[in-house]
Amino acid sequence: MNNPHKGARLTDYSREQIVARIQAGTKSAEVAAAFGVSLRTVRKWLARFRAGGQAALSNRASAPARVARRLPDRLVALALHLRRSLRLTGAEIARKLGLARSTVARWLARAGMGRLARLDPPEPVRRYQRARQGELIHLDIKKLGRFDRPGHRVTGTRRGCRNRGAGWDFVHVAVDDTTRLAYVEVLGDERRDTTTAFLLRALRWFRARGIRAERVMTDNGSAYRSRRFAKALRLLGIRHIFTRPYTPKTNGKAERFFQTLLREWAYGLHHPTSAARNADLTRWLDWFNQSRPHSALGGLPPIARLNNLLRNHS
Repeated sequence: MNNPHKGARLTDYSREQIVARIQAGTKSAEVAAAFGVSLRTVRKWLARFRAGGQAALSNRASAPARVARRLPDRLVALALHLRRSLRLTGAEIARKLGLARSTVARWLARAGMGRLARLDPPEPVRRYQRARQGELIHLDIKKLGRFDRPGHRVTGTRRGCRNRGAGWDFVHVAVDDTTRLAYVEVLGDERRDTTTAFLLRALRWFRARGIRAERVMTDNGSAYRSRRFAKALRLLGIRHIFTRPYTPKTNGKAERFFQTLLREWAYGLHHPTSAARNADLTRWLDWFNQSRPHSALGGLPPIARLNNLLRNHS
C-alpha cells in the first residue's frame, strides 16, 4: 500500500473505497464525512479516477516533471570545462556563455569547483627530521586570552564567562627539530625586544642541555624580521630561515607542538585564572620533555631521544 506521507488520512485502499461508494450512489458529502476529509478532497480523487483509472489513485511524484529555465546539460558541461581546463572565474564563464553569474556560481559549487584551490590536487605531505640536535630550532608565538574566571570550556556555558578587557598573553616557544625538546615562556607581548630576549634565553637553555643551534626557523612576523633579532643571530653565527608566506605548515614542528600545548595544558586542564594556567606551565613542560612519549620518536620522550643522540656522538 503506497502511503509515504505519515500525516495522510487516505491510503490507496481508502481512495478506492471513496470512488466505489460514490459509484454505488452515495453522495459525495456523506463520503467525505465518513472518511473525515473535505468534500474537495473527495472530488479531487474522483476526478483523478475518471481521468486515469485505478492507477491515478496512487500518489504522484513530488518532483516536477519539467523545470522551467533549467540550464541545459551541454552548458553545464561547458562551464565546468572552462573552469577546470582554462581556470576561468565564474564571472568570465558567465560572460562567455551569456549566463547569470549566480547561475554559474551555483553549478560550480555543486561540482565542488567553487574555489580555484579545489582544482589542484593537495600537495603531498613532506615529512622531514634533521639528523642532529640543534641543526634546526623552530620558533613561534601564540596569543592566549587572559581571564580572571573560568571560561565556557570549563563551565559549559558562555553566560557570565566573559572576561572583558583582560588582555592577552603571548606564548613564545622554541622546539628542536630532531629531539622535539621544547622551551616555552609566557610573555607580555611579541615585540622585537621581547622576542630577541626570548631567543637568547632559549638558546642558553638548549646549550645547557648539549644542544648548539645552527639554524633558526621563524615566520615572517615583524619581530622576527627586525634588525635587532637579525643582529643577535648574526653575532651568534646562526642562520635564519623564514617560512613561506601564508604557509604555516612550513614551520610544522612548532605548529604541531602548539596543538599539543593548547590541548593538554591551556585548554585540557581546568584553570581558575590565566595566572594559574601560566604558573602550571613549568610542570607541564617538564612532563612533556621528560616523560611524555612521542610517536615520531618511537615512543620516547624528547629527553630520552636527546640522551641517545648525545651517547651515540660521544
